[in-house]
Amino acid sequence: MENRSQTDEQNELRDLIDLIRRLRAPDGCPWDRKQSKKDIGKYLLDEAYELFDALDEDQTPHIQEELGDLLFLILFIAEIADESGDFSLADAMRSIKQKMIRRHPHVFDNVKVRSIQDIKDNWQEIKKRERAAQSKQQDIFIHIPRSLPALKRAQKITDVASRYGFDWGKMDEVWLKLKEELEELALAQQINDARKMEEEMGDILFTLVNLCRFIHVDAETALSGTIDKFLRRFAYIVHHLDARGRTLEEASLDEMDALWNEAKEKKG
Repeated sequence: MENRSQTDEQNELRDLIDLIRRLRAPDGCPWDRKQSKKDIGKYLLDEAYELFDALDEDQTPHIQEELGDLLFLILFIAEIADESGDFSLADAMRSIKQKMIRRHPHVFDNVKVRSIQDIKDNWQEIKKRERAAQSKQQDIFIHIPRSLPALKRAQKITDVASRYGFDWGKMDEVWLKLKEELEELALAQQINDARKMEEEMGDILFTLVNLCRFIHVDAETALSGTIDKFLRRFAYIVHHLDARGRTLEEASLDEMDALWNEAKEKKG
């Protein structure tokens, strides 16, 4: 059964690669032939987020579909790279296989670990050595993608900086920094300086991300959860207004607030 499953996977992978090559062929699809690695790369984030949503919903058919969409884009980029002689899919697979073996010395070597934290520490130390070997000019943030959502990128950057000792000593200092940044925003608002207000708001958000890190909360996940909560409660308002034969435009703020509080009490 296992061998048949492996054969099926190999056949389907080969068929999917052949399909991509057919699309890229001289008599294939003009749009697909025109695409570059960067062009296809623009769709990766969208598909990755759709997969993340499917995983969060734990909907198996949706996960399967979105995983397929993401895999197609990955194979498409690999095919373009192969055509130009940059690297092949086999090169990419070989590279990640070697990296995973290197970063799991407790599995593939004789390194002893006592906890999950030991595994994480080893992983970071191996990454640091790899990067030092790749470049004499050390940019400790080079592997944090610029295209990440700002909250997630900020948390990753501050986490990396903290590992090199650039951090507050204790959480109280973060609270003081937040208070300072709020006061600076208030001053910028008083003089109606739009550029300064934007700068100070960025400083506040960055400080809040650091606070999230200190209390072991993922900023992106926390904000996403609050957005989902807002949408649920607002949907409650819309639903109950509709049941009364009223629209959002017709409802007063007091009426909407009352419904919001109802939704809140129902743990919406």
